[in-house]
Order: sequence, then structure tokens, then C-alpha cells
Amino acid sequence: MIVKQHLIFILYSLCANVFKVAGTKSKGKGSQGQFPITQNVTVVEGGTANMTCRVDYNDNTSLQWSNPAQQTLFFGDKKALRDHRIELVRASWQELTIRIGDVSLSDEGQYTCSLFTMPVKTTKAFLTVLGVPGRPEITGFTKPAMEGDVITLTCTTSGSKPAAIIRWFRNDKEVHGTKEINATGKSFTVRSSLQFQVDRRDDGIAYTCSVEHVSLSNPYMTTEVLEVHYAPQLEIIHSLIIPQEGQYFKLECVSIGNPKPEPVMWSKDGGELPDIERMIVEGRELTITTLNKTDNGTYRCEASNPLGTSSAEYVLFVYAKDFPGPTTDPNALGQHGPDHALIGGVVAVVVFITLCLIIVLGRYLARHKGTYLTHEAKGAEDAPDADTAIINAEGNHVHAEEKKEYFI
Repeated sequence: MIVKQHLIFILYSLCANVFKVAGTKSKGKGSQGQFPITQNVTVVEGGTANMTCRVDYNDNTSLQWSNPAQQTLFFGDKKALRDHRIELVRASWQELTIRIGDVSLSDEGQYTCSLFTMPVKTTKAFLTVLGVPGRPEITGFTKPAMEGDVITLTCTTSGSKPAAIIRWFRNDKEVHGTKEINATGKSFTVRSSLQFQVDRRDDGIAYTCSVEHVSLSNPYMTTEVLEVHYAPQLEIIHSLIIPQEGQYFKLECVSIGNPKPEPVMWSKDGGELPDIERMIVEGRELTITTLNKTDNGTYRCEASNPLGTSSAEYVLFVYAKDFPGPTTDPNALGQHGPDHALIGGVVAVVVFITLCLIIVLGRYLARHKGTYLTHEAKGAEDAPDADTAIINAEGNHVHAEEKKEYFI
């Protein structure tokens, strides 16, 4: 039926133009140089495309629009193809404009505008249809993920034309993944994957997949927040740098872990807290209301979650009340005590200086002691026996002034 209609319109147009040419040769001669003017059109899938064909001068010659399959859409103001999406906007001797609504990817192609002179003049116009990408989906999330697991996150978008661009963000920082593009008819399906080993630093991190395309004014985005379970880790912080007798003292067991380590257990020197009236436990805090020497010892906090158990220790030494130095530092995070490094350094310097003095003194005595014994024993070396040696030694006192040694 459609083909029959199409043939009728063609015959009608040919006959009409034959009569026009026969009756108005001079006018037809003026229209021989006229070609219809068209423009290429780009439209987003689902949108509306206006196809316009114009001529500057026309002697009552009809204009016609045909689709890429060479089916006549409109001949002048007469609709030839039954398609409710196609409508006439304007029809005159100088212009033929039609509208195609709810454009699909199958509408893309080369359209023809014809001016029915003898011979017929035609001009082409290309209709480009942009395929809108679907909103991205992220797969591969395991909730929760365990620390040390290797996971692969995949972001997928389909229906784009041309192929969409996918970008990954870890919080606000861009990270790069692998990309895969597959054609599905006239559109494309795009996938991008991230593979990494999760650790506790990934807990609570937002991974965002962003899809960019020429058909979109703003990128499509989807976000997933990673949850990572990991074993606990504990640390004890204390309220005083130098705890002294009579002071108020607090220990806090700070823990990280997912799930949150609960409960926190306190102990002293491997046993229970000895004085529950002065040692008050509230949640993660241990408070000693009034310090004394009996509080000296090692305090331990312990907590666990399904992935493991952790503990931390603090060695408390209570100083005398009149001990000099700072007494409070509520912001102290580490465990502090006497500066052992400084003391060790001083001791090392003292030992070094002492050794140097001993070495210098020893060398000095050894040198001068040898010279003295040589002169004193001079008479003894020449004596035949011990008695003569003693006499010679006593006689030598006479000449003592001559043998006097001067040490410089």
C-alpha cells in the first residue's frame, strides 16, 4: 500500500512538472540553475529533528523530502508516509520543512530534498542521532569486605552513541581503571573496572563512577561507599606527663577496628584492679581519683571484635609530691617518663672522659717511671753481689746532686 502511494505521488509530480515545462519554457529555463539548500542536523535520541529544504527562486516547482530508505515523506504539503512522528511544519514554493519527533537511532542517515525541475535537482542532509548512555551501575561490592581481600569494581553504561567515557574517583581523587567497549547494534556498551587489595584505610571510602557524553549537559554519576572489616588496634593515652602523689589521673583506651571493639577490659599487673573505690572504670576510661605509690605498675586494656583481639599497656610510676617539673598535660597522646636518652648520653660522655684521662695518665707514668728506675739501678748493675750493690747504692747518694733528674 505504501509503495503504491509512493508511485502515485511520483507520477503526479512528474505529470505536473511535464505540463509546467511545456507551458512555461522560458520560466523553466530560469530555474535550471536552482538547487535546493539543506543543512545537516544532529539530535539526541528521543528528541525532535526539524528538516528544512529551501530554494532562492522557484517557478511553482514542488519540493519533496525522502528518508534514507528513499521513501517519500512529504511531497509539497502532501504527506506520503504514514508515520505519526513525522509532521509538516511549513510548505511553500520556496521552503519545505518537516518535523520528526521521538527520534530513534534507526532514524539516523542521509535524507534527500528534491526539486522537481527537468532534470530533478537533489540535495542531501545527514541526520545524526546521539544515543544517550544509561545511568551507570557499579557491581563487585561485597559488604562488608575483609581487610586483605582483592576486589574488582565494575562500572557499566549502555546505549551510548558514540561510546561514552567512564571516569573513576576515590573520594575526590581520580583513579584509573581498565576500559572495555562493545557494540550493540548502533549503540555501545562501555565497562570500566578497578581492581585493588582493600585495607583499613579503604573503610568508608566513596568510589564514584562518572559517565560523560556529548548528549549530556552534566555527567551521570553513581557512588558506592566501601565498608571494610578489620582487627582491632589499641592505644592508651594518659592525662599527666609526670604523675605525682595526690593527683587525679586518667587513662583512656583508644581503639580502632570494624566492627568496633567491645567491651574494653582493664587490668593491673596481670590481675584485677586492686582498689575499685579509687580506680573507676567508665567505658574506655580508667580514672584514679587520688594517686599514691601503691598505684605503681603496668596497666593493660584489652578489646576484641570477630576478627581478633588487641591490647595496650601503660607503665605507671607515681612520683613524690614535691617532684619538680610540669604536672599536667591533658593533650598528651604518648607515654612519657624520665628522658632515658638524655641520661644515657650524659653517662656516656662521663665514661669517655674518664677513660681518656686514665689512658693519658697511664702513658705519662709509664714513660717517666722507666727512666727513674734506670738511674737508680745503675750501681746495682755493676755489683758482683747484693751487699756490694747496697754499698754502691748508698755511695751513690754522695753523688746524688750529679745524678739528679729533672722532669719536664
